[in-house]
Amino acid sequence: MRKPRQIVITGVSKGLGRALVDQFIHLGMNIVGCSRNENAIRSLQEQYPDHHFAAVDVTDRSHVDRWATQIVSQVGPPDLLLNNAAAINANAPLWEVPPDEFEHVMRVNITGVFNVVRALVPSMIERQQGIIVNFSSTWGRSVAPEVAPYCATKWAIEGMTRALASELPNSMAAIPLNPGVIQTDMLDSCLGDASRMYPKPQEWSAAAAEFLLDLQPSQSGEPLSAPRL
Repeated sequence: MRKPRQIVITGVSKGLGRALVDQFIHLGMNIVGCSRNENAIRSLQEQYPDHHFAAVDVTDRSHVDRWATQIVSQVGPPDLLLNNAAAINANAPLWEVPPDEFEHVMRVNITGVFNVVRALVPSMIERQQGIIVNFSSTWGRSVAPEVAPYCATKWAIEGMTRALASELPNSMAAIPLNPGVIQTDMLDSCLGDASRMYPKPQEWSAAAAEFLLDLQPSQSGEPLSAPRL
């Protein structure tokens, strides 16, 4: 039986974030989660009344700051912070991506992670404890056509997280994580029916949750990948 830990997860309304909520709670962890989807948050809070879920737009710095202040005052700094929330562009050559769509992907995938780190990591540093995992992608270490904006953001997450790792106390860690290729709505949008050949989030989370709980400060800055199924 693992010792309960405080875990903060962004992007919990669906996909990997939603699957991790179920798995971590099954393992006895205490969960704080957020998403912009108010209906999904309401459903999660009803299903898991002993945990904390909030409708938060990670691109809104003031909203994130208020949420973080509430988290720290109510349950304390996170032991494990998972920046999972992400967006992807509709398949298109880079020169055909609408500017508003490009900027949205940048705001969610880069600025959103920065906002959450800025709001929560100081309380973790004060305690000299905690692991920060910023979700990267297979396309944060390689590229593919028609998803250039998404690739750009995930390459940025790799660099930003490794730089963050060099700034933290030795008792903490920041890790860029490639979760692998999982059948989520984002993969469906890229591959269509071909996405069905990949594992579903629920299958992935069973191994990934244990892997995440086992991360150590000595791994800070290492570009890691979740276990393959």
